[in-house]
Amino acid sequence: MDVRALETLRAVRSQGGVTAAAGVLHLTPSAVSQQLAGLTRDAGVALTERVGRGVRLTAAGEALADAAVDVAVALERARTACAVFQDGPTGTVRVAAFQSGAWLLFPRLLTRVAARGGIELRCSDEDVAQRAFAALTDSHDLVVAHRPEDGEPGWGEGVRVVPLLREPLDVALSVDHRWADRASLTPADLADEDWISVRTGFPLARALADVGLRSDTTPRVVQRINDFHVVEALVAAGHGIALLPRFACGGHPGVRLVPLAGARAGRQVDVLVRPDVAERRAVAVVLAELVAVAAEIGGGPGLRPG
Repeated sequence: MDVRALETLRAVRSQGGVTAAAGVLHLTPSAVSQQLAGLTRDAGVALTERVGRGVRLTAAGEALADAAVDVAVALERARTACAVFQDGPTGTVRVAAFQSGAWLLFPRLLTRVAARGGIELRCSDEDVAQRAFAALTDSHDLVVAHRPEDGEPGWGEGVRVVPLLREPLDVALSVDHRWADRASLTPADLADEDWISVRTGFPLARALADVGLRSDTTPRVVQRINDFHVVEALVAAGHGIALLPRFACGGHPGVRLVPLAGARAGRQVDVLVRPDVAERRAVAVVLAELVAVAAEIGGGPGLRPG
């Protein structure tokens, strides 16, 4: 069986279709279809089936995609077995993160990796809904993702998850707000406020809904904006209050962050990586440095870079 075709089968599964898989593989949809056809001939059994205008993997296709992960891991381990005789890890490592995570982590990460030498980092910010983070591992080596701390990880199968840090969520108020001088606030205090939240499907929207449950109310959301810099500006101008992450926000002079009492509000920040990609020495080094940066910020133990 062709190794590239096995990788294509994995991408069709993780991306949810031929067209999306073609995008991350930098192929045309027809090339993807041709590879799948060749792989089907080699397997002697149908690997995909039509569903409406798209395709999905059959049970045999799912089983082969699982086996393809083992093949990819074995190949990377073979490459690493030779790479250990080199002077040190080298190469390009692609890292993606949600926007506030990129703001929080990338500057320190770039500094630490540059000091080691030999590894080039390519960083990008990816503002996606929670369910879409795992699919980013097809086009990035490491993906920094976030989720509500009290929910299921929700990353799905096929990726390894490395916890980075827990970031508390505080109530963002304008400095002129009547509660701005409080040491803490409860969900009941906030029951009749106008809220600025993120779009539905993003982790902080779930956190705000949980705060509402604790006060037996539905938060009155007047704006939905994902850029925290914009949110802080609106809060400072008195257009509502918000839940904002403590480490990544709070720099606006017109905003006060007040801890939330009576509710454990926070987000969990994780790194997602494909099992085969995790075998690369350069990726392992960058991952360890990323964990070390998170430990500096959140007070965790970190990992020793290799």
